[in-house]
Amino acid sequence: MKVFGIAGTSGSGKTTLLDQLIARLVGTGLRVAGVKHTHHGFDPDTPGKDSWRMREAGCENVVLVGARHLTLLRRYPEDHPSPELADALAVLPADIDLVLVEGYKRSGIPKLEVFRPAHGRPPLWPDTPGVIAVASDAVAEVGTLTALPVLDLADIDGICALVRAHATPWPQPD
Repeated sequence: MKVFGIAGTSGSGKTTLLDQLIARLVGTGLRVAGVKHTHHGFDPDTPGKDSWRMREAGCENVVLVGARHLTLLRRYPEDHPSPELADALAVLPADIDLVLVEGYKRSGIPKLEVFRPAHGRPPLWPDTPGVIAVASDAVAEVGTLTALPVLDLADIDGICALVRAHATPWPQPD
């Protein structure tokens, strides 16, 4: 499998871009998986449901299976650090062609930054490892701010080509 990241500040359009990329890449026959990292705590389970009760009783792992879905609910101890990107990738099936990662901006995987100057937030690329290009709705303006390639945020085919050309094999060699 290969891995590529999408980075950007909150509200920049990362998820909207990912929606478009995933649809386009799946349309070419690729098997695509997504990893979304959040700094906010969350619990995907529903209090009172059987799977929730199993976890509350002490199960560290509960697999919830339905007609067309399988979900692994893994709980880590309170003092456990947030799982790393490698932990998330390890649970994916081996036959995935490409994993698109939103978040994990400090990982060294190649990534595209979604940057909109009108939002008034500074770019991530000066301090974020792995940013190889920028996608923006203000290509000319951003082009004056960086030597990185700048793609039009609406150029989904161009962004797909960049992703396919720069996605890195996983696991990464030591």
